[in-house]
Amino acid sequence: MPAFDRFLRRCQLGMLALLLGIVPLAHAQLAPTGLPESDKQQIKNYTLNDDVFNRLAAATREARATGIPPQGAPDPTKVHSLDDLAAQAMASDARIPALVKKYGFTPREFIVANIALMNAVMAAQAREDPALSNNMNKVWVNPDNLRFVDSHRGQIAALLHGE
Repeated sequence: MPAFDRFLRRCQLGMLALLLGIVPLAHAQLAPTGLPESDKQQIKNYTLNDDVFNRLAAATREARATGIPPQGAPDPTKVHSLDDLAAQAMASDARIPALVKKYGFTPREFIVANIALMNAVMAAQAREDPALSNNMNKVWVNPDNLRFVDSHRGQIAALLHGE
């Protein structure tokens, strides 16, 4: 089984603690659940592109190189918006806000970009896995991001495996 598919199966099983070494996600499709409709729409409408992905990848590599530890899932009782989620992520390590800023993201955009990427990764896998497909909220799938993931599978797999 290709490395990318193995990773996606781990996502399906909910064994993810985070996506890119910084952002806490128990399961990308669960992240938007308690958010206001405007936040959910922002996630759905966020469009990934090479610039965003390359900056996410660079931030991820630097986080790993500087020893920023992976985070657990956010405290759901304290997350009522993307701003709450961003605040928790930024507060978990004093180095994260500067890292996010260095790569041209606001804390909120960094969270949105990561969730959008994970949603697209999971949607790509759901096409091949009926069990995941049945558990996936397709409302949050951005077709442009799905195409992006399809065309960048190798890069995404390499990044997720620490390369």
